[in-house]
Formats: sequence, C-alpha cells, structure tokens
Amino acid sequence: MHPYIPHLLEDIARAHRDRDSLQKEPVLSIEEEFEAMERWLSEVPTTTFGHYCGLKAAEFPLAEQLSEADMTLVLEAFKKMMFSWNLDIDLPKALPLSIAYTMTIDTLNQKTAIVSEGFMSFDYCSGSPEECVFKEYCSCLKYIDDFAADNDA
Repeated sequence: MHPYIPHLLEDIARAHRDRDSLQKEPVLSIEEEFEAMERWLSEVPTTTFGHYCGLKAAEFPLAEQLSEADMTLVLEAFKKMMFSWNLDIDLPKALPLSIAYTMTIDTLNQKTAIVSEGFMSFDYCSGSPEECVFKEYCSCLKYIDDFAADNDA
C-alpha cells in the first residue's frame, strides 16, 4: 500500500457531508415548487465540488503512482463520500481503473450544484461515440454496433 493512502482515506472520511447540517425546506405551494425548479434549472453552478467537500485534486497521487488495489480503495471511499453529497459519477464499466480514478478525482475541479433531495451526476456522455471522451470504452459503441447489425440483416 502506498504510504499516503491511509492519510488520504482519513481526509476522504472527513469530507463526508454532515447530514445534521441539512435544513428542512418549508412546505411550498405547487406554484412555488415550479418556480423554484425553473430557477434551479436556469442557474449555472459556480462552485466546485472540491470547494464543498474541502478536498483538492492536487492532494491525490497520480494513477501511475498507485497500485490497482490502492486506486480501488480510494475510489470506494471517494464514491461513498460523493454519495453523502448526493453526487454520483457515471463511467463506462469497461473503463480502465486508472482512467476511472483520474476522472473521479477530477470531479473535485468540476462546478456542480449540491442538492438536498435526489442526486446529481457527473455524466460525460455526449451520446455521440465519435466525440466521446471515453473513446474505445464508450458505452454507446455497443448500441451503434447493434444498430449496424440490425440494418445489415
């Protein structure tokens, strides 16, 4: 195990959202609910996830410095911490661990909204495999191949 991993896991554990700090929103009328939703949908997030949770991507070792076991430990702890913030990350299952680790840690640099109900997800899917950041690991390639096979039949 990389000597920095135990310290990193402690930092991640401290970065969990304090559920006691969540304030209950007053009950709104249906009109007020829709106004709040429209306002929320039109706002562009201005704050990074790292700002909310207190972690910095620069504090994490590069994937090349870690074993697969170390990356797995960090990713499991990090995803639990994200869950406490009502956040998730959507990555292809076939994505190599080193890329999944790098992209997950990079969420700390991404601007996002933090919600009290439901979930927000970091989703990099454009729906177009040709322009996909995942290249050959793009989940949409399967559907393109299936579509092509159906049209050839």
